[in-house]
Amino acid sequence: MWALCSQPFANNLLLQNFKLRFRLKSLPFQTQVKMVSSGADRPLDPPTNPKVTKLQELVNESSADGWEKSWEQRVTPWDLGQPTPVILHLLQTGSLPKGRALIPGCGSVCPTLGYDVVAIASPERYVVGLDIADNAIMKAREISSSRPNADYFTFLKADFFTWQPRELFDLIFDYTFFCAIEPGLRSSWARCVRDLLKPDGELITLMFPISDHKGGPPYKASLADYEEVLHPMGFEAISVIDNELAVGPRKGREKLGRWKRSLKQSLM
Repeated sequence: MWALCSQPFANNLLLQNFKLRFRLKSLPFQTQVKMVSSGADRPLDPPTNPKVTKLQELVNESSADGWEKSWEQRVTPWDLGQPTPVILHLLQTGSLPKGRALIPGCGSVCPTLGYDVVAIASPERYVVGLDIADNAIMKAREISSSRPNADYFTFLKADFFTWQPRELFDLIFDYTFFCAIEPGLRSSWARCVRDLLKPDGELITLMFPISDHKGGPPYKASLADYEEVLHPMGFEAISVIDNELAVGPRKGREKLGRWKRSLKQSLM
């Protein structure tokens, strides 16, 4: 079952979007400079974006090192240059699970170059940012190494599909990782999510891009696409809402989904 957003909650989302610019002023000067220089206010993902076209060429030419080349050539159209607004909203409203959190694709495909990892890390929430690209991990570490909460997060170079951590997670946050991998790998993605989460853990997905375009990355996504691979793993959506805090041209093309697993319903 999934629920639409109530009107008061939707209004609160809009209010948080207004407040976000004031929150950003409190971030370290180095981070603010990187936010501005990254072009966070420019179009990010339209088909006419030449960086998206170039990214597709690199990744489709070589899926093994295409993401690495995208960093080397500074072809990073996904980079918002700031924490994802809706994640800050969940953090500020106390509705983000505590414990151990994982953000896969935190550099090469996540739109925030590790900013989400740093933003939600705290004494009550240890965050692991995972990426397969060396350059992505190095840049994320460079940006975040001097942050006062550095003891509560780490960036690791590893393949999400083969990585075997010593401890499971209470939360996994996926934003643009699902749409970056080839659709044929989505069942494997869901299986890994199941295996990496604690039985009572939560998966939060910022579903993007909700569209009918062809090709990728980013590959098109829909609620049905997530349900198709998550339901066999025993996951059910406890909430699905439109993301009113989506940035720029992503507005109207994102949904925020929250998923929990029922062991009785798992087929695996």
